[in-house]
Amino acid sequence: MRDFSTDHRWLSINTATVRRQHGQDWGLLDILDACAARGIRAVSPWRDQVAAAGLQATAARLKQHGIELSGYCRGGMFTHAGAASRQAVRDDNRRALDEACTLGAPCLVLVVGGLPGALQGHALHKDIGAARAQVHEGIALLLEDARRVSMPLAIEPLHPMYAADRACVNTLEQALDLCDELDLAPAGPAGVSGPAALGVAVDVYHVWWDPKLQAQIERAGHRRLLAFHVCDWLVPTRDLLNDRGMMGDGVIDIPRVRGWVEAAGFAGYSEVEIFSAENWWKREGGEVLATCIERHRCAV
Repeated sequence: MRDFSTDHRWLSINTATVRRQHGQDWGLLDILDACAARGIRAVSPWRDQVAAAGLQATAARLKQHGIELSGYCRGGMFTHAGAASRQAVRDDNRRALDEACTLGAPCLVLVVGGLPGALQGHALHKDIGAARAQVHEGIALLLEDARRVSMPLAIEPLHPMYAADRACVNTLEQALDLCDELDLAPAGPAGVSGPAALGVAVDVYHVWWDPKLQAQIERAGHRRLLAFHVCDWLVPTRDLLNDRGMMGDGVIDIPRVRGWVEAAGFAGYSEVEIFSAENWWKREGGEVLATCIERHRCAV
């Protein structure tokens, strides 16, 4: 396993981690400047932050600082209520692909969606099997577009507490089953060792509890392991969406999980993704970034 104790070469900041500081939005271009000033070499920006800053302005600032992307957040949300919303979902995901290509992302992360309408507080039905069928179809269609522009797709399974409203794919096993069904040749041509067209993003917050986790990481192998996200699960957790912990403050054995993904061949960034309305989003942005650097060295 790589030694992170002496530098933060392999640290990435998911820009949601510092999107709101002291209760105010911190603009993406300012976040990029702050990361560059601290020697942080990679980020994973969210689409709404990119839209606010401007796509071309974001691409230019990344190039100016020599900052890479560890992923792009996010595509997906495939479940729909009918033909019109189905087409709207497809159009939006095509735009996400275009943005990911412009920014030079290594993958577009997919949060697949839950029961239609549930995220807005009014689920249109209770058939989670039907929702999963729509996810299957949506990924299949997007994969056609993604292959044309050589942009890998990374399915991110979310914790089961989000099955109704955000993602009905909740285990790494489910995500890899989709990969195996839809991407039939992950090994690629002889001698090719790059990423698969369809893989997974492993976020420890969502999968740490899974008794099959190590086996499924081994199953994924290096070509399907497209992204690795870190934070911590606090005890108690005050809010299931916006109370993630800084690495080392909770109960996840992050180094063990990183050991598993690296043993499977993953050699990319550890991406810090923390939603924290009552703690880290209330602090000064520089303090949060400094803490991420420190904890990356000692708790990841």
